[in-house]
Amino acid sequence: MGAVVSALAGASRERQSRKRKQFHTVELKVRMDCDGCELKVRNTLARMRGVESVEINRKQQKVTVQGFVEPQRVLRRALSTGKRAELWPYVPYTNPYVAPPVYDKRAPAGHVRRVDALIAPAAGREEDLSTIFSDDNLNGCSVM
Repeated sequence: MGAVVSALAGASRERQSRKRKQFHTVELKVRMDCDGCELKVRNTLARMRGVESVEINRKQQKVTVQGFVEPQRVLRRALSTGKRAELWPYVPYTNPYVAPPVYDKRAPAGHVRRVDALIAPAAGREEDLSTIFSDDNLNGCSVM
């Protein structure tokens, strides 16, 4: 009987460890105009299970949620308030050589729009460019 109980307890612990969420810092851009909007968003997100803190910067329209939550669930909960919300689309403009900046007049000072979300990866494009001027390519360009 004791072996069965210990086996069930081990299975229960294994299920709990799979269900544990990682600690995330989720940044959202939420359209808030007044104190009432800010309070509504703050209360809605603070009541989520696993949320440790909610910080709001209404001037930047930025909400930062920290806790053991999934980013997509936080986004869905923010959208349930009836406000326009999206994951924070900006990155700090610290090194212009890492990625070309994308101008956005609504970006906060010192930030540019996240480029990786806008540019689709060009899969296999490198091979196409390298064979244009190849001697093996019969239909290639011959400049000489």
